[in-house]
Amino acid sequence: MAAVLIGAIAFSWPLFLRPESGMSATQAPILFATVLPMVLAIVLSEVAGGRMDAKVLAMLGVLAAVGTILRPLSAGTAGFELVFFLIILAGRVFGAGFGFALGAITLFTSALITSGVGPWLPYQMLSAGFVGLFAGLLPRAQGRWEVLLLAGYGMVSAFAYGWVMDFSFWPFGIGNETQISFDPHLGPLANLHRFVLYNIATSMGWNLGRALTNAVMIVLLGVPLLRLLRRSARRASFVPSSSPAPSLAAQPSSQAC
Repeated sequence: MAAVLIGAIAFSWPLFLRPESGMSATQAPILFATVLPMVLAIVLSEVAGGRMDAKVLAMLGVLAAVGTILRPLSAGTAGFELVFFLIILAGRVFGAGFGFALGAITLFTSALITSGVGPWLPYQMLSAGFVGLFAGLLPRAQGRWEVLLLAGYGMVSAFAYGWVMDFSFWPFGIGNETQISFDPHLGPLANLHRFVLYNIATSMGWNLGRALTNAVMIVLLGVPLLRLLRRSARRASFVPSSSPAPSLAAQPSSQAC
């Protein structure tokens, strides 16, 4: 809940504050300093709640490393990005907290190796974290219905990711003399209308490419990867025995007196 609240404030503030308030110059560093401790707090909360153990933490590191490798292999041309379908599948299997941590860590580490560090990075970490978080909150489904559910979510989350990332820089991205630019003198609804027009005009193709990539990858690889991840999740669970082993004193003697 705290992550959702922080994200809502971080992305929606231009609707309520003017750019000349000085918030634009300080928001990215403040947000970055907030996101990293929040990811750590979520991981510690999952560990304390028994939803993560050492093996699940190791799986978090492995999946983050795989996502870090996949991201530069798919440079985002025409929205072709391979990192999000893995975040969605892992969030589905391991839960919302794991999904948020995986999304944020993957975007952070991949930015380090691709020289993608900038004021946009904390927004990318939050947005990718939300992709994994809400994947862990999807309703139950089985078989092909689960794959279809995840593919549909992959398309919706792809557009949502593009929308919030566009909104994070839209107030400062273009001049204020067009019909699709941010106007601090207008109300929130009028600016939202302008943003929708801006997003359709500039980013619809990229968002559609990302959505189709997610859906195709989940349909093609969803079943085997879900099976693999769930097998790993089962092996990572430490289930206490339902009944204690009988003691030596309670065992009947095998030799007659």
